[in-house]
Amino acid sequence: MNIALLLALSLTTPLDTATFAGGCFWTMEHAYDDLPGVISATSGFMGGTTKNPSYTDVVEGNTGHLESVQVVYDPAKVSYETLLWTFWHNIDPFQTDGQACDTGPNYYTAVFVRGPEQRRAASASRQQIMERFHRDVAAQILTAGPFYPAEEYHQEYAKKNPVSYGMYRTGCGRDRRLREIWGDEAGRVSTSARSGGEVMHAMYTVKPKPNDADLRRTLTPLQYEVTQHEATERPFQNDFWDNHKDGIYVDVVSGEPLFSSLDKYDSRTGWPSFTRPLEASNVQEKTDRSLFTERTEVRSTHANSHLGHVFPDGPRPTGLRYCINSASLRFISVDQLEAEGYGQYLALFKK
Repeated sequence: MNIALLLALSLTTPLDTATFAGGCFWTMEHAYDDLPGVISATSGFMGGTTKNPSYTDVVEGNTGHLESVQVVYDPAKVSYETLLWTFWHNIDPFQTDGQACDTGPNYYTAVFVRGPEQRRAASASRQQIMERFHRDVAAQILTAGPFYPAEEYHQEYAKKNPVSYGMYRTGCGRDRRLREIWGDEAGRVSTSARSGGEVMHAMYTVKPKPNDADLRRTLTPLQYEVTQHEATERPFQNDFWDNHKDGIYVDVVSGEPLFSSLDKYDSRTGWPSFTRPLEASNVQEKTDRSLFTERTEVRSTHANSHLGHVFPDGPRPTGLRYCINSASLRFISVDQLEAEGYGQYLALFKK
């Protein structure tokens, strides 16, 4: 940690602090070391009752501390949401006894929050993960307390000991597990970072389609039958037929953007209807003769999910009605576009 740099910056820039417990603090510190806008990332301990614990005290499991990384950052250059999603994409949020091979109470996961704004952001991101994976999240949202830096030999361990750190990381199986959960998002920053006054929007990542067993595990039975077996949900008894919020609709399997609320209208059919796709390249058409008549089926390009059908009876300007199953979609409201990596669509909703 560069104390001189911190003191110099504190005279001109209001800095902020965030603390995350994500298993071994070597790994979490390394995740933040080179993130633009981060001033320092320090390995240490938080959440326990013992003052100034040593590393040995903590790993013995008697102090109540979690191995943590304390991040000092410039909020003018990097948002707290970016730090949050860096945390989530570098942990297994579902593991209850630690991270990968590092198990025990000192390796439990948590976001330590300061104030209501951090708490709201952390809770919202945690909720998004539960909704996305349909699973409870083990990582807790806790109130920040005293932070105690670990011994010097633990600081910047990955940079000082790249070979041994690499062997540890591979041998522990952490990267393999992150890829299983997050795919191409593993280790990524998935929201906005500010650099030089310019907002840089991270692009969404289209997730590779899981195998059938994983689809059955991650999707609800209705989502699975609709997307994988061309089932049709009941009209007027689905999530989005009367949703009037601003935002976009993405494929529930892959996350590829499909439709916008700006093109949604009430077709009085009981299903969400749109005049056109948000991204034409993400929607493909296929002839459907399953009901002894010819219709045009709509499927997502990357996940090949069944979405619904398109009919030539829609309003202007296209004259089309994309009649879509809610079960094929996930809705992302405008205020969550940035946090979920779809910030490039914010401009569509500016008045």
